[in-house]
Amino acid sequence: MQGSVWQATQRACKKKKTTKQYSTTEIIDTTATMSRTTPALVVPELNGKFEMGEVYLSEMQPDEVLVEIHATGFCHTDLSCAQGLLPSAPGCVLGHEGAGVVLEAGSEVTNVAVGDKVLMSFSHCETCHSCTTGHPSYCYAFNERNFGGARAAASHSPSSASMLSANGPDGKPLFSSFFGQSSFARHTLVHRSSVVKVGPDTDLALYAPLGCGMQTGAGAVLNSLRVREGSSVAVFGVGSVGMAAVMAAAKISRAEIIIAVDLQQSRLDLAKELGATHRVIGSDKDVVEQIRKISGVNGGIGGVDYAVDCTGVQAVIRTMIDSLGTRGRASTVGAPGFGKEVSIDVMNHLTYGKEYVGCTEGDSNPAEFIPYLMEMQAKGLFPMDRFISYYDMKDYATAIEDTKTGKAIKAVLKW
Repeated sequence: MQGSVWQATQRACKKKKTTKQYSTTEIIDTTATMSRTTPALVVPELNGKFEMGEVYLSEMQPDEVLVEIHATGFCHTDLSCAQGLLPSAPGCVLGHEGAGVVLEAGSEVTNVAVGDKVLMSFSHCETCHSCTTGHPSYCYAFNERNFGGARAAASHSPSSASMLSANGPDGKPLFSSFFGQSSFARHTLVHRSSVVKVGPDTDLALYAPLGCGMQTGAGAVLNSLRVREGSSVAVFGVGSVGMAAVMAAAKISRAEIIIAVDLQQSRLDLAKELGATHRVIGSDKDVVEQIRKISGVNGGIGGVDYAVDCTGVQAVIRTMIDSLGTRGRASTVGAPGFGKEVSIDVMNHLTYGKEYVGCTEGDSNPAEFIPYLMEMQAKGLFPMDRFISYYDMKDYATAIEDTKTGKAIKAVLKW
């Protein structure tokens, strides 16, 4: 079992005192054919618990870059995978909102070079219809490349499937290449499709969350739903993804009515500061009625023009759909796990022309959308700095606990 292999390896490493921090110079001086070791945050068993240890990087592939991670966001997707609610395995190295500096680049990498600062997002094949038409988040191989736990089959030989192992180059492989990056490691191998070059003065810790959560919330509003100026929007769940949706709706799309729905009053208060016009406590029994009253008569039934669910909770999704007005459009960005279902009133959906669409990563093209959101933040239209909390990597347990309790809306780990 991978978890037991990982734990046995760590006991051996502690006896040999081999765990250490590696500098950029040491990594560059290591030959490409040798196994590199690096500190990493690992999940030994799928019980939601992480621990720091040492892992081995395999040989870099031609379509990869070696990146020194400076910061990485902690996302609820990481927690769900660590708990086994989304695809993963014992001994996994997660992390998918990485930011760092390129130390080496493979021969087939042209979008970044050694020394570049990069932000990291999801991996995609670059060749399927979705990828070539500007919708890489719907890559035909998305699940394999981001949740498969190994390099994508088309980009490596069978012997080099695993990017990380627990006990040497010939040891048991670890579940890695998470979103093409596994950025909970100090140094990691990243697929070229996952890296976005940014300027040399970029604050990597600030912008790391753009790789998933921020672009997902903003993209749901701007790309998937295409919210119109002067319209009404309800956002269910105002964690970091929901806050991004609120900011995009208020400051970029210029919606007139923005209703934030959440269980925590403190989050609702912050959402109002960031652009929400109304707040609704999610535990109220009349959430739909409150939303209809706020949004006014829409085609005779009341309800909002657009709605976004950031929770992935089935009951909340149903409430969101019910809160739509005539020809209202709703989208779910929260991941409930495979096999979960939500019922709808088909005649209500049909006669009022409602739409319910899925949304992965905000239907974004990271190479274009991430720089755009950086520009919006610089202009004060996407003030994501208002809800980011920074933690030293050694304090990862505190960051995770604060994320679970809601004390931290968006936690960022810094090396």
